[in-house]
Amino acid sequence: MSLKNKTAIVTGARQGIGKGIVLALVKEGCNIVVSDIVEDDCKKVVEEIEKLGVRGLAVKCDVSKKDEVDNLIKKTIEKFGKLDILVNNAGIYPFKSFMEMTESDWDKVMNVNLKSIFLCSQTAAKEMNSGSKIINISSIAAFVGFEGLVHYCASKGGVNAMVRALALELAQKKINVNVIAPGAIDTPGATSSEEQKKQTISAIPWARMGTSEDIANAVVFLASEKSNYITGQVIVVDGGWTLR
Repeated sequence: MSLKNKTAIVTGARQGIGKGIVLALVKEGCNIVVSDIVEDDCKKVVEEIEKLGVRGLAVKCDVSKKDEVDNLIKKTIEKFGKLDILVNNAGIYPFKSFMEMTESDWDKVMNVNLKSIFLCSQTAAKEMNSGSKIINISSIAAFVGFEGLVHYCASKGGVNAMVRALALELAQKKINVNVIAPGAIDTPGATSSEEQKKQTISAIPWARMGTSEDIANAVVFLASEKSNYITGQVIVVDGGWTLR
């Protein structure tokens, strides 16, 4: 399933699931643009992957801002001459009760989690050729309600619905567009207490939290030629949580 010499952008790539995706794509031979809001952290990831024999580029980007997204794609093309894979991974999930949620709370989550998919995908698609892949990271929060995350659940549901329509339009260019919906993933951003983790694990048939590698493996599949006839789909990677 080699992706040798393909060029991929991964947003939200400085840690957690994003970094896991970067490392998995690197193992398949991808050159990677590491994008996030902290440039120094992006550069550290690039230093790490270049030691593994691929080319990397660190680009600071707030994916909710069009000018920064345009710059991200521009720098990618300048460095690598092409773009084959876009992984829209950047996202936030600030807990806030619905009755205390402000308009700015709502807008920020929608801008980072949903508007960014529009901005990044549209700009990238203009540069992509037949056989390219757009992979979006959603969440089981699109299917399961979580208290304190009304805005987050809405944004991820929006991603899933958007991708179905986007896949139809980009089929004309033979660009695949799919979604991966992770369940509970054990990452630096998951700040649950040990007791909360135990409660979460008790709801998962596989009896463990997911890892960044679990999500990254699904990304590698969707980025490869083995997924060429799959588009507009949501692949749930949750150890069976949503089966109950």
